[in-house]
Amino acid sequence: CAKKPETLTARFHDYYFNSYSHVSIHEEMLKDKTRTQTYIQAVMENKHLFKDAVVLDVGAGTGILSLLAAKAGARHVYAVEYSNSALLCERIVQHNKLGDRITVVKAKIEDAELPVEKVDILVSEWMGYMLLYENMLESVLFARDKWLKSDGYMFPDKAALYAAGVEDGEYRYNRFSFWDNVYGFDFSPIKQTVLQEVVIDAIDPQSIVSSTFCIGYFDLKTVKNEELDFASRFHLVFTKKQYCHALVVWFNISFPGHLPLVLSTSPSSKVTHWKHAVLYFEDYLPVHVGDQLNCMIAIKRNCINRRNLDIKLKWEFANKSQLQLFYLQ
Repeated sequence: CAKKPETLTARFHDYYFNSYSHVSIHEEMLKDKTRTQTYIQAVMENKHLFKDAVVLDVGAGTGILSLLAAKAGARHVYAVEYSNSALLCERIVQHNKLGDRITVVKAKIEDAELPVEKVDILVSEWMGYMLLYENMLESVLFARDKWLKSDGYMFPDKAALYAAGVEDGEYRYNRFSFWDNVYGFDFSPIKQTVLQEVVIDAIDPQSIVSSTFCIGYFDLKTVKNEELDFASRFHLVFTKKQYCHALVVWFNISFPGHLPLVLSTSPSSKVTHWKHAVLYFEDYLPVHVGDQLNCMIAIKRNCINRRNLDIKLKWEFANKSQLQLFYLQ
């Protein structure tokens, strides 16, 4: 696409970082017990890795991962945070009497200066909706390449995206039929725009009507930045006689250590603040057990605001085929 205006780019970045200055965002994340307790378990069950280690916390927020790393025995932790949450983080660190072991650096990770050449461990909670929304992983990879030792550890160190077919007729009907009569006026031309929006919602596992497929896998120790824009061909086999209205997409992340540990956001797991990403078809599909849906999905960062996602989905079923565009912003 055309070169993005610098002022517009700066505005996007300012909005993104300013949004993380609000305590309510951090409160929501900290109260997400599945998220937070999995990180606690990942760190505390691997004290042998953290003992005397130098740790870098990318996007530290209010500092929970830095505090955990220090508690697990890290020699020193560098908590890098660009938003004004860094000021809260510093106060929290001092209040917990860890100022001698945690240094808060208020800077973008790309601009940060650290008094060490390399770190032993990189920790970050970088995941967004549909895993890649907000594009924080790009900054994590920058930090990895610049500071992480070749034999260092990343928490988490692997991530995967999954998709399945879902029956969601009631929500789809309510979401789209509303526009047919808006206080006596026909707003139906807006339906196409609504259809292109990725819906973030919690999906009932009982509404899943197909097999599951891994549409994207990332080894965070080796993945390259350009590989975060990707395409995947896959097929789903239907397991119920039902209607299929959409694809639901979720992610898992896993952590290193002697015990395997996975944070799953699947519909069959406890709902997290990430919920699930739902991509509604233009037409619903009447399906039977054993029927197959063939798909190609391409996910890439928006060329104007790289924190947003552009998604292209092509599906084929029976004698139908459709190419749809979606946006997550």
